[in-house]
Amino acid sequence: MQKFSIGAVTVPGDSSLFFIAGPCVIEGDEMAFEVASALHALRESDGIPFVFKGSFRKANRSSASSFTGIGDKAALEILGEIRERFDMPVLTDVHETHEVDRAAQYVDVLQIPAFLSRQSDLLTAAGKSGLSVNIKKGQFMAPEDMEMAAEKVACTGNARIMLTERGTTFGYHNLVVDFRGIPKMAGTGYPVVYDATHSLQLPSAGKKVSGGEREFLLPMARAAVAAGVHGLFFEVHPDPENAMSDAATQVSLKDFPRIVLQLQKLHACIRN
Repeated sequence: MQKFSIGAVTVPGDSSLFFIAGPCVIEGDEMAFEVASALHALRESDGIPFVFKGSFRKANRSSASSFTGIGDKAALEILGEIRERFDMPVLTDVHETHEVDRAAQYVDVLQIPAFLSRQSDLLTAAGKSGLSVNIKKGQFMAPEDMEMAAEKVACTGNARIMLTERGTTFGYHNLVVDFRGIPKMAGTGYPVVYDATHSLQLPSAGKKVSGGEREFLLPMARAAVAAGVHGLFFEVHPDPENAMSDAATQVSLKDFPRIVLQLQKLHACIRN
């Protein structure tokens, strides 16, 4: 299994899960710093390895009226400040090749959104950045096909790659997770992450927004840990119901520590 470091976070960890967590999109500095501060406190008290995530802009939206961000420069500067203030590695999405160099100045991980996981130029540009690259599996892709997506990054000489499961399209407005995909993707030699929140989406099932079934978060996350994931991805918000993106699936910040500690305990049981 390919092993590398993202700041102080070892991927995959020798004895624990790692977590990618943060709000869906940067809505402003106050909310972002509140989430980062809570993650930092959990890291300091329980040794949980975190990578902070936040999209600087949302390019894939259900409606033309959907919130897309506070402005690229402002959002990227907030991500950069979180990295410095909390000594925490940071992840953000990139959607086009011209965004790669700019985003790479502020973050430690570039994420390829699921709908763009076959975009060769984008994958190659992300690889050339030298940063770690998290590739989300397209909702339309078989898990074994992710090896070819990873090869597009690896051909640049950059093997700091993670593959993320986030569900597969199942008819209209629904996703399912085939947990066989986790060991299949792990067979590529790259660490595998389970996206515990996007996997619960009901795409475009709301009124011009995506719905979701947050009540299944813990059972699905437990199943992913049992299936052998190396890390877990959560979108976390202080007030999910009023979040400006993915309100139906983001996890409440006050509930998040309990979820993380439960999953770490389950992981320890499985390892032993």
